[in-house]
Amino acid sequence: MSHRPGLFAEPALAEEVAATARLALENERLQAEARAQLEDLRASRARIVRSGDAERRRLVRDLHDGAQQRLVTLALALRLARTRLGSGLDPALAGRLDEAEDELRAALADLRELAQGIFPVILAEEGLAAAVEALAEAVPVPMEIIALPHERLGPPVEAAAYFVVSEAVRRDPVSTLKVSAGRRDSNLVVEVEGDNMPAEITDLQDRVGALDGTVTVAHGPGGRATIRADIPCES
Repeated sequence: MSHRPGLFAEPALAEEVAATARLALENERLQAEARAQLEDLRASRARIVRSGDAERRRLVRDLHDGAQQRLVTLALALRLARTRLGSGLDPALAGRLDEAEDELRAALADLRELAQGIFPVILAEEGLAAAVEALAEAVPVPMEIIALPHERLGPPVEAAAYFVVSEAVRRDPVSTLKVSAGRRDSNLVVEVEGDNMPAEITDLQDRVGALDGTVTVAHGPGGRATIRADIPCES
């Protein structure tokens, strides 16, 4: 602090300068605390997302290794029983066996769809591009894929990007969607264009925001809108 000689000999002025200095120091302290709390919040959100994804993957493995395998075993047992009963099988019993096999196939299909909705195995095993391509084959409306990254990214990044695409598809099940994703500098940019993009995207913002990313909706001509997610990713 520079001042002319004798300036601080005036008690009132010295006290005013001291009060200003105390205020500046207190302001710096509060800002430092706010920055630390923000970092803690970001770290906590990221941990929650990682924990949630890990739990979903565990649940999918349990469904695959448990209930799904038991249903497959039961289906094989029914086929074996039909074979052993031979061609002289009572028509009524044959009809019951047909019904049981149909129910088992439906139960397996429902279970696979449930597991896919919880966390697609292909996303963990083969990456974002394979998971989005599989989603495009499964949805009832056309989905045009413009570009996808074929290199593997971090699991949280891939999961967040897939969540954006799958949620956009779920909320706009009637229009043709255009999907693109690619690296731009240090971000993965995901864009989904459709006729009925949702206006409420809080859950998408929360999911991507946990990775310090952003999600926006831009409206274009003809009523089309684009959801864009910018997700920081590892180099």
